[in-house]
Amino acid sequence: MSSAAVSFSARQIALSEAEFRLLQRLFYDQVGIQLPPVKKPLVCGRLAKRLAALQLDSYQQYYKLLVSPQGADELEVAIDLITTHETYFFREPQHFDYLQQKILPQLHGQADLRVWSAASSTGEEAYTLAMLLDQHRSPKAWSVVGTDVSLAVLESARKGLFVEGRGDKIPPHYLKRYCLKGRDRYAGYFLVERELRERVEFRPNNLTSPAPELGLFDVILLRNVLIYFDLPTKQLVLKHVLERLRPGGWLMVGHSESLQGPPMRLEQLAPSIYRKPLR
Repeated sequence: MSSAAVSFSARQIALSEAEFRLLQRLFYDQVGIQLPPVKKPLVCGRLAKRLAALQLDSYQQYYKLLVSPQGADELEVAIDLITTHETYFFREPQHFDYLQQKILPQLHGQADLRVWSAASSTGEEAYTLAMLLDQHRSPKAWSVVGTDVSLAVLESARKGLFVEGRGDKIPPHYLKRYCLKGRDRYAGYFLVERELRERVEFRPNNLTSPAPELGLFDVILLRNVLIYFDLPTKQLVLKHVLERLRPGGWLMVGHSESLQGPPMRLEQLAPSIYRKPLR
């Protein structure tokens, strides 16, 4: 690396209020995510390395690249850096208990069962669902679809490879049955077994757009994502998600989220668990 490159990468580039507003609008228009003023240091911190890598002098230049025809690939990189991918296996376990104890018995006689992990990030939620369904649903047919706006996290999810710490919440019998301990260069990692990985499909999806190509689902998990949207965008996302939910199907949202406000016909069965009327 040249000394010029070293000095450039070490330079701290300030993010002005005007530049921050441009980026706020861009990410809102692209994926519907709100970036309030308190997120300005986060935006600066996560994008600073991209400015250095591209040898740009300002966030204004970076913004112009993102909105240009030749900036499509970089826009995907920026979206991946800005969107939050905080997740882990068996997160908010009450939902999985409810699925096992309440929902699966009601669908016992159904020939096929489809579950959607919306905003699935790196795949922990989708694989959690797959473990549970394989354990309690097989040999009856079931499938899990995981979607995310970020192509990078989807590629990571398809690999099914996680650092060991990510498996701390996996019950021991599931860990033993479905996860392989890494060795040699994969020491410190575990791999979701191939048979289970092949039962989970990961697809790109922007929740602010309709997705008829996904088909209909019996259960949808839309957890810990609505909190990043303002009310109009939340309503739009819920509209598109509920279009993919079969009549009589179940919707689960994060425990810190509320569906109060948007006009919709849903029956609340438990905190953060809703059911779509049959008609």
